[in-house]
Amino acid sequence: MVQKDIQAANKRVVKKSVLIVVAMFGFGYFLLPMLYSLICDSFGLNGQTEQVTTAQASKVEVDKSRVIRVTFNSITNSKLPWSFKPEVKQLELHPGELKKVNYVAKNLSGSDIVGQAIYSVSPVEAARYFKKTECFCFKQQLLKSGESKEMPVLFLLEPDLPKNIQEVTLSYTFFNSDKYASK
Repeated sequence: MVQKDIQAANKRVVKKSVLIVVAMFGFGYFLLPMLYSLICDSFGLNGQTEQVTTAQASKVEVDKSRVIRVTFNSITNSKLPWSFKPEVKQLELHPGELKKVNYVAKNLSGSDIVGQAIYSVSPVEAARYFKKTECFCFKQQLLKSGESKEMPVLFLLEPDLPKNIQEVTLSYTFFNSDKYASK
């Protein structure tokens, strides 16, 4: 009788331990993206930028003594049948100067598709000084079959961008997000 009680107690401990491990893994799995975004937003890490209002951007003083070259990259994930490219490959601006660049996307498939752009700024150190007032990356984009769309990015580089940074790259990767699309 004692042996059966011990075996039953051991089974309960094993079941509870497995349940705790699964719960901890699940918690860590779902917490990680949220924590990652929070850290990136707080410290300007991983090339993530900050959104500002047009009113805030208009108050930034332009530093005419410096010129920064901004290069624009575009990548389309292999599971997204779109063409996607910037209208200009690069431009020069003064820190504090508000600039607008259009990207053009075209759905090459025979069906409507929702895409989501993920962006990055390099060098990473420049990301905290890169501010956007408008960007197609802030929400999912629906392109109907064969549709082409101009998608603007309105941005500035803050004047206190470190002096050693003379070139900045803004990169976008578009992914198929149909299964995640909000209806």
